[in-house]
Amino acid sequence: MALSGYALTLMEAGWVTIQLSLVSVVVGLVLAVAFAAGEMSRYRVISWPTTTLVTLLRGLPELLVVLFIFFGSTHVLFLITGDFIEVSPFLSGVIALSLIFASYASQTIRGALKAVPNGQREAASALGISKVSAFFRIVMPQAVRHAIPGLTNQWLVLLKDTALVSLIGVTDLLKQAQLTAAATHESFTWYASAAAIYLIITLITQRAVKVFEKKYSIQDAGHSQGATA
Repeated sequence: MALSGYALTLMEAGWVTIQLSLVSVVVGLVLAVAFAAGEMSRYRVISWPTTTLVTLLRGLPELLVVLFIFFGSTHVLFLITGDFIEVSPFLSGVIALSLIFASYASQTIRGALKAVPNGQREAASALGISKVSAFFRIVMPQAVRHAIPGLTNQWLVLLKDTALVSLIGVTDLLKQAQLTAAATHESFTWYASAAAIYLIITLITQRAVKVFEKKYSIQDAGHSQGATA
């Protein structure tokens, strides 16, 4: 009965890990697009600070970023408001993981955007399509196809990086495995169980991405043939 209860708790912690990683990847993708756009901007007042921030995030250890966001956010809020406002560990973890993911994903997105031939943009301009409309209707769909493999790898890294937030108080999969191992004195059993859950989540994710990538490639090829015709 006790083992059953521990197993259920471990599964619940696995769900926390999934929630943490999904929220972080969504926020991180938005930030990654913003970072990529900022770095590619013609205005140095935008490109220089963005490049500096991305370089800083990529240069620091991920654990240090997590700790800095968790402790630093409270300090910054105190300086602004004069009151002690505690930021929840989950929110701090989401912010830190999103920034880490965005700093690497922005390079993938930037490379994917550059992989789209300039002729596509010139053709859209010749047809009277605005730059914004051309970006979302023509450039972005083609860039996504180039970016998917790199973003998939970064998602898997993010999934494993969620273990870092256990150090700031989030009871994720790894943290719960540690607590259960300490309570039962069966370290190998519970760490192996946590590893199995991580592996299952990874395999399911990889399968889902492959299906999405295959469908997207078929649709993209259909659009390309239609445009050619």
